[in-house]
Amino acid sequence: MDPLTSRRTFLATVAGAGTSAILAGCATTPFTTRPSFDLAIINGTVIDGTGGPERRLDVGIRNGVITAIGDLRQASATRVIDASGLKVVPGFIDVHSHTDLDLIKNPYAPSKVRQGVTTEVTGQDGESVAPLGGIGLDHTLQEFRGSFGFDCPYRTMDEFFTFLGARGSAQNLISFIGLGTLRAVHVGFDDRPATADEITAMRAAARAAIEQGCFGASTGLEYTPGSFADQAELAALMEAIPARGRLYASHMRNEDNRVLEALTEAIAIARASGSRLQVSHLKAQNKGNWPKVTTALRMMDDAIAGGIDVHADRYPYIAFNTGLTNLFPLWSRDGGTAKFLERLKDPALAARLRADVQRKVDGLGSWDAVMISSVRQEQNKPYQGKTILQIGTERRVDPYEFVVALQLEEQASVGMVGFGMDEPGTEMVLAWKNTVVASDAGPRAPGDGSWPHPRAYGTFPRAIAHYQRTRKITTLPDMIRKMTSLPAGVLGLRDRGVIAEGKAADIVLFNYDTIADRSVFTDPHRFPDGIPFVIVNGIPVVDNDRQTDAKPGKVLRA
Repeated sequence: MDPLTSRRTFLATVAGAGTSAILAGCATTPFTTRPSFDLAIINGTVIDGTGGPERRLDVGIRNGVITAIGDLRQASATRVIDASGLKVVPGFIDVHSHTDLDLIKNPYAPSKVRQGVTTEVTGQDGESVAPLGGIGLDHTLQEFRGSFGFDCPYRTMDEFFTFLGARGSAQNLISFIGLGTLRAVHVGFDDRPATADEITAMRAAARAAIEQGCFGASTGLEYTPGSFADQAELAALMEAIPARGRLYASHMRNEDNRVLEALTEAIAIARASGSRLQVSHLKAQNKGNWPKVTTALRMMDDAIAGGIDVHADRYPYIAFNTGLTNLFPLWSRDGGTAKFLERLKDPALAARLRADVQRKVDGLGSWDAVMISSVRQEQNKPYQGKTILQIGTERRVDPYEFVVALQLEEQASVGMVGFGMDEPGTEMVLAWKNTVVASDAGPRAPGDGSWPHPRAYGTFPRAIAHYQRTRKITTLPDMIRKMTSLPAGVLGLRDRGVIAEGKAADIVLFNYDTIADRSVFTDPHRFPDGIPFVIVNGIPVVDNDRQTDAKPGKVLRA
């Protein structure tokens, strides 16, 4: 039989549990006039996402939903994909993403879709696209118009969801509410405690965002102004959120020398507020802190034993990606970008700033561990992909002085990659029972002028190819679980993450023998190998290794 035949003859020999579902689905429409399925995936090996063993099964899809699983090789379908030699798995859920506004510019999200990501979870690290307001509103609106060429059409999360949903995308999108964003709106950018009235306003705003469809709340406690919130404030905000959305995703206050103290705080906030805890991109940066990973995992196991629901997410790389401002101390960032830039120009602060930054760099090893990943000014684009040490050597300038000059020229909008973690620690985190694979990246496209961390293109295939197939840190069904049903369970997302009848048809087909990430730090815009089909809500968005122009993604509201 030709597996790509557009219509098939329905035979009564369709076997297994799927038969009754097929017949029920055809009860009101004669099967002679309509195929049983819009799409049938046959001859593949299904790994259903639960962690259970793989099985030779076919999958039938109708109206964007999986309606049958079994032996469907003789069933009729408008389109049949022969998955011989391929694994058939649920679509990957990127539980920690920075897609946010990127889908406005590029709704096809090629770097994420091509690696099998069917659902993005954004609003991370304390920053969400809404609500808008406060002293920074005018600047935000100007930046939006400068980036997209039209006025920002939303002010609330509800309005953003409606706006993005109407535009369409190749992926599903979920968002958290950023508690740092709420602080910016209601408190501002100064390092001070929130007043009682401000906390009341932020509690109401957090509750409203969940009611509008956000799945949880996030913090970025190494970034301003979220870093200025104390433990009591954060617990009060989380406690105000309805129980169904009381998921606390935290980029903790520290990820190097004080990572264990930061984890203690995160667990305490979850305990005090009755929240579920998602530790964002769990790691211990800098060589002297690498042994702390073992202690961190033990602390989370102890918290679980004590009744707290704790998970972590992590990308499968030993380098992180953040803003270059993160090399500078918090005191220098108090008050926002304008005040930060003023301090960089203040001769009286130069020695103190240099010393603080150098301590941070020494923890990483040297300036060769800091790579420029993104700039805005065209004249600075040649620095992308180079380390500060390389640039300093080529230009014969002091590395610190170059960094200060670049920050001033770019108005503190510079991205960096820091090579700060180790392979054993990365393997240990990824292998932990409650770790979810996540990219911590937004979508990119070849030719878009960016120089992204390779995780934007390679997170999910790398986790399979390097850490499971080569390093064997866990089984393949378990690695798939970490990308599918586990994040779905963390989110409370009931209709995705598993291949089962009645679930949304978000599905990835990959070749286990050839799947591999190809993006590298020196050449990041490279799509992975071995993922010929990606299906979102029943529609192929990657078809025979080519991305289609379909935009079947949905904005998913809690």
